[in-house]
Amino acid sequence: MISRQQFLRLLATVSVLTALSDPASAQETVKIGFSAPLTGAFSENGKQMVAALKIFAGQRGSVVAGRKIEVLLRDDAGVPDQAKRIAQEFVVQSKVALLAGYNPTPAALAVAPLSAEAKIPQVVVGSSASVTTQRSPYVVRTFSTQAQITVPMAQWMLKNGIKRVVTFVSDYAPGLETEKAFVEAFRAGGGEIVESVRVPLQALDFAPSLQRARDAGPEAIFAWVPGGLAGSFVRQYAERGLQSSGIRLFGTGDITDDDVLNQLGEPMLGITTALQYSAAHDSEMNKAFVAGFERVGGGLRPDHVGVAVYDAMHLIYAALEKTGGNPDGAALLAAMKGMAWESPRGPIAIDPETRDIIQDVYIRRVERRDGQLYNIEFDKYPAVKDPFKAVPAK
Repeated sequence: MISRQQFLRLLATVSVLTALSDPASAQETVKIGFSAPLTGAFSENGKQMVAALKIFAGQRGSVVAGRKIEVLLRDDAGVPDQAKRIAQEFVVQSKVALLAGYNPTPAALAVAPLSAEAKIPQVVVGSSASVTTQRSPYVVRTFSTQAQITVPMAQWMLKNGIKRVVTFVSDYAPGLETEKAFVEAFRAGGGEIVESVRVPLQALDFAPSLQRARDAGPEAIFAWVPGGLAGSFVRQYAERGLQSSGIRLFGTGDITDDDVLNQLGEPMLGITTALQYSAAHDSEMNKAFVAGFERVGGGLRPDHVGVAVYDAMHLIYAALEKTGGNPDGAALLAAMKGMAWESPRGPIAIDPETRDIIQDVYIRRVERRDGQLYNIEFDKYPAVKDPFKAVPAK
């Protein structure tokens, strides 16, 4: 894992690369207010975000359609009130043309009304709540929603003969949304939910809840806990004997985050998850992305947050190219809607109706490759939309 000293050097380099501006051409500058959790509980995501900014700046430079790009990077610590205050400063004092970042969901939701009022695009790279893009007509997402990655996992499990499942989620909004999506899809396909276990968000002792899950006698557990808690959860799953008893573990990719797989070790092997990205994705573009990311990040392996930031910057640059450098919020938003391109994760597009990302969702299994653990993709659900968006957002 990247050290604090390496991270501070990385942050300083990003600031130099992205915040340089020529006073003589200040009227030509397009400012992007980028808000990220550089400190606090979500700082590991902040490291991903900074590394992605750096690799993109190094590849694409700081001029688009004749306009200088200035990225103003601020630390919101993942705290909603702080994210909102910073966004207000971006809009009122810095006169930014775009807002970007926002991880986790509460930070994104706190800023959404401001983006609507200011008519400034807010490119979200970390919120997975389905409702996020509906909170402002100016929100565009390059991440994923919980339902988008959960429903394919439920469908794959059913297709492969798994019928009796315990759901196991952290008891707050993303966990409950994940549970809802899985239960609806699994039951619709004839599966049985034999128990639904919810654990407090900050719980580190999963033993009583895992025992409850084991006592229900399922074929498998479908789990979602935040990435930072995945290590404790998986270790206790193995220690409580669920793995050896034949109760298989499935989930969304948060529980097998790319950058921490090797730290968590042997208990991770064989866990099957669904997600929109793996560092082991087999494409030349991704191989180059991973190599560059690890180089600028001091060995940091990119995950689904890092690639979301990289794609967010691509989206912003491409929109400016499409508008001929016009930074008007409505013009940029119109340019983003329907945009499609090839990402390190595969083909992606922005749904013109919902402003959510359309992307392939991969079924992955943790395997050892070249002495390291990776999420190896072995099945795919192409061009998945958020299943909770049956009614287009206005």
